[in-house]
Amino acid sequence: MTHGSDGRELMAKNVLGTDLGECGTDPMTGFYRDGCCNTGASDSGLHTVCAVMTADFLEFSKSRGNDLSTPNPTYRFPGLKPGDRWCLCAARWKEAYDAGMAPRVVLDATHISTLEFASLEELQEHAADA
Repeated sequence: MTHGSDGRELMAKNVLGTDLGECGTDPMTGFYRDGCCNTGASDSGLHTVCAVMTADFLEFSKSRGNDLSTPNPTYRFPGLKPGDRWCLCAARWKEAYDAGMAPRVVLDATHISTLEFASLEELQEHAADA
């Protein structure tokens, strides 16, 4: 895999094997805040799953110590609400999946490295309409 000077992959692929699509820009998501679920050496959390937030998932995440609904300006984080698209950590999505609380996934905007944590079949079970 080829990487740029900032450590990000060039020509990143999604879980379907095609070019990685945009996840969302309102709010601006992605580890690099570029609207895509790109990853690189500095993204230790692997923020690679493009997920559509639900009230149930936001509550689940908060109960696991990761409050995604409260704004945190220090990290340019607006706080999320149901319907927002956000690049989740792959391990958090899998944890939610295993607990029956996984949010919908936008497959063409979910980075291929997610497959190290969840199978394509698991992701497809929760596929959102693009």
